[in-house]
Amino acid sequence: MKTARLHRLFNPRTGRCFDVAIDHGFFNEASFLDGIENLPAAVEAVVDAGPDAVQLTVGQAPHLQKIPRRPKPALVLRTDVANVYGTQLPRALFSRMIEEPVLQAVRLDAACVVVNLFRIPDQPEVTDQCVQNILRLKVACDHYGMPLMIEPLVFQSNAKAGGYMVDGDPQKIIPLVRQAVELGGDIIKADPTDDVSIYHQVIETAGGIPVLVRGGSKATEEQILARTGALMAQGAAGIVYGRNIIQHPKPAAITRALMAVVHDGASVSAAMKFLE
Repeated sequence: MKTARLHRLFNPRTGRCFDVAIDHGFFNEASFLDGIENLPAAVEAVVDAGPDAVQLTVGQAPHLQKIPRRPKPALVLRTDVANVYGTQLPRALFSRMIEEPVLQAVRLDAACVVVNLFRIPDQPEVTDQCVQNILRLKVACDHYGMPLMIEPLVFQSNAKAGGYMVDGDPQKIIPLVRQAVELGGDIIKADPTDDVSIYHQVIETAGGIPVLVRGGSKATEEQILARTGALMAQGAAGIVYGRNIIQHPKPAAITRALMAVVHDGASVSAAMKFLE
């Protein structure tokens, strides 16, 4: 039953979700390991800060689930692996889904599964693989009552900004978000727009499906806190941040600061006190 798992994912007091992504090692990029070289320690530090969810892979999810603590962040299980993030792309790109992803998620007691929907310049074959992944995953998610989070990602040209650089153009983000909704996503994990003040348009095109906003590129503490507050004001249902947390000198402290913004509407100055 999806509702039961969604209740584990979204904070019952606010109806919002703060998901910390620690699945970066799945993608075979050395720079993605910064801050999570010791993943058990990184998971422990984040869990101590009490986010609503932690996003992990099949190989590393046990680090979260073996922690004997209550309450504990829900598990969001990454179901696909890709090779599209490097500054120098290989000859052939792919986005492959793990075998029996929903059954593996059930065995790991996940509250949700997440899958990518890439829009990469001049790489329609990768988009096709993503759509096929989603079409298969949707049926299994409905059968087992597992919420499906779709992650529509709009990349800049690799020649211009290689290595996982978001294109914040709303004319590209909005239709891809709508496609993710039309494909059956129960939750959308979307890029931030360059102009945060128009993000309500992204929320509107999702048609009532909750939208969690990705962290985007690394930013200063003040910038990320201010941007998060602005996105919440635009109607976002939460955030999914990775590098801005795991590569921060105080990952637990920045998690608590962001939680205050997401769930309590804290100002930047008030949230900054968690970092003192």
